[in-house]
Amino acid sequence: MPRLLCLLSILAAVPATADVSADFQDLLRENWQWQLDENPVRASFLGDKRANDRWADNSLDAIAARQDQTRQFLRRLLEIDPSQLDAADRLNYDLFRRELQNEVDGFRFKTYLMPISQRGGVQTLEIIADRLRPATLADFEDWLARMAGVENVIEQTMALQESGRDEGYMPPRIIIQRVPDQIAMQLVETADDSPFYAVFRDMPDAIDDDQQARLRDEARRIIEKSIVPAYRRFSRYFDDVYLPASRDSIGASALPDGEAFYEYRTRTFTTTQMTPDEIHRLGLSEVKRLRDEMQLIIDELDFDGDFQEFLHFLRTDPRFYYDTAEELFDAYLATCKRIDPQLVKLFGKLPRMPYGLRPIPDSIAPDTTTAYYSRPAADGSRAGYYYVNLYKPEVRPKYEIEVLSVHEAVPGHHLQIALQMELGDLPAFRRYSGFTAFTEGWGLYSESLGYDLGLYEDPYS
Repeated sequence: MPRLLCLLSILAAVPATADVSADFQDLLRENWQWQLDENPVRASFLGDKRANDRWADNSLDAIAARQDQTRQFLRRLLEIDPSQLDAADRLNYDLFRRELQNEVDGFRFKTYLMPISQRGGVQTLEIIADRLRPATLADFEDWLARMAGVENVIEQTMALQESGRDEGYMPPRIIIQRVPDQIAMQLVETADDSPFYAVFRDMPDAIDDDQQARLRDEARRIIEKSIVPAYRRFSRYFDDVYLPASRDSIGASALPDGEAFYEYRTRTFTTTQMTPDEIHRLGLSEVKRLRDEMQLIIDELDFDGDFQEFLHFLRTDPRFYYDTAEELFDAYLATCKRIDPQLVKLFGKLPRMPYGLRPIPDSIAPDTTTAYYSRPAADGSRAGYYYVNLYKPEVRPKYEIEVLSVHEAVPGHHLQIALQMELGDLPAFRRYSGFTAFTEGWGLYSESLGYDLGLYEDPYS
């Protein structure tokens, strides 16, 4: 009899476990679709074109509604008993809970009230088209619709900035003092000179001449009647009101609840419970380790001078720099072509999606980083891209090219992210999201693989 009761209890538990698993999968799918609905640009980057003609609603009411919905998702998740899930879904549960909890914990810090920096924001919206690479008539029609919505995006941005100014959420002046020059690039006298028009200059042959002419005419009209006037208003507001109110201090401590915000950011970026002081000490030890390794190379080179003189030599000697942007780009391209065929020596599986090399657009190059990576579309319609900065080649040393390439392209971000996107047995939030500690950790590890790929033969690299 006891054996029969035990068997019956096991059989009764099977449907319950299956129901819990189904509820969890339904919640994951519902949340993912909601994320795409709320962030149309992210959906576009992933290859989901259903909302290709829209921007996210970033009004204060919409932001509050999204926060409430996120809290609801977290409450619903916590109602699910993870012990009823299999091992794979228990991991999915833990990661999803961490993601939602981090979001909810971050709401109190109101980072949305500081919506722009010199690295990007409403002043460089045209970059989205450069990354999406519209290819069909529908793509260009959608981009025109988004262009028509730029004015509203700017108005919502200014409303957020005003709320931030009222509540003390202001970025450091050193971060945003370059933004006026970025806005100025939008204040064109002729529509054809607008950064928003660039994508219409060379359209695919698959779009016939009459349609191309119509698209260009409509783009000019939107630029002249809507986009430029909106940016003029934004420029006046930014120069006369927002920039003068920015803060001289650079630390998070100047923000409301700034110390807690800094601790929150260290926790979410590192996924550890290390304190900022502990992370700082770790950083100092890493700097010392790298400094000691550099000294060994300096000694091998028989350099006549101290460490600071060596750094000055690296920054100023003409041998380390190209004269033109074309030469610099060709060097990046040659490096990538050297790396690609060597990957099979280290990896048994490579991503199906290729990557390409592109210059960082001129409109943002002066104020952005040396290089960055843009992931491919999930549907395979767009490759990944390794973007390199060609602005002022005289300050971009040759010895950075190899290490940047293995970090940003392969075997760094592209290999890791493109393979992650191919893992069809994972839920979408794991395939298309990520933890900075892991993503940048892999990029950093990939730098060490340069030796195995036949790089770093030049001691300066």
